[in-house]
Amino acid sequence: MAVRKEVEELGKMGPLPSEEESIENPSPHLERYQQLLSSIGKPVTDEEATVLAGVFGVDDCFGLAWTLAHLIETAPHWSAEEYEGNSGNEWIEKLRDRETE
Repeated sequence: MAVRKEVEELGKMGPLPSEEESIENPSPHLERYQQLLSSIGKPVTDEEATVLAGVFGVDDCFGLAWTLAHLIETAPHWSAEEYEGNSGNEWIEKLRDRETE
């Protein structure tokens, strides 16, 4: 199954900006991240979940990381254990913890 254009764009944009940097120097892309995340219908595919997992930044980015996590959790077979591209990221760890609950 193909990855939707919104997911592709998020993947190309890279990690969410940090809250700290955004307060000091507002990111022009912050609003675009929000628009794209809110436009993605659920569920996402396993492939899309993998792309989205690469978008986690260093903090919760004003709640956008939670939106991202909830989208990823809608994938039918995606597992945080399978994603190595962002291993060590606290959000991947949170997804792992939530899988075991």
